[in-house]
Amino acid sequence: MNKSELIEALAEEVDIPHREASAVTNTIIDTMIEALAKGDNIEIRGFGSFVIKHYRSYEGRNPKSGKKIEVSPKKLPFFKVGKELREQVNIVSKK
Repeated sequence: MNKSELIEALAEEVDIPHREASAVTNTIIDTMIEALAKGDNIEIRGFGSFVIKHYRSYEGRNPKSGKKIEVSPKKLPFFKVGKELREQVNIVSKK
């Protein structure tokens, strides 16, 4: 499912115009992005949580030339699946 399919599903499920469903979806996603950018964690019970993982700098290799390079420290969002979602996915995949 992509963003436009999510908007369409929301519009149909709640019976609201596509324009409003788009605004709601964009607001939710933008708010989540802002929270993660500030370093906040996001927890949605039954779905999962988004946390920021901090990675130290390390020595890597340029895949083209094989030269050693220094990779600078970084922060990346990480999704940890919730128990209910994990169970639902496993139920569906067993069928």
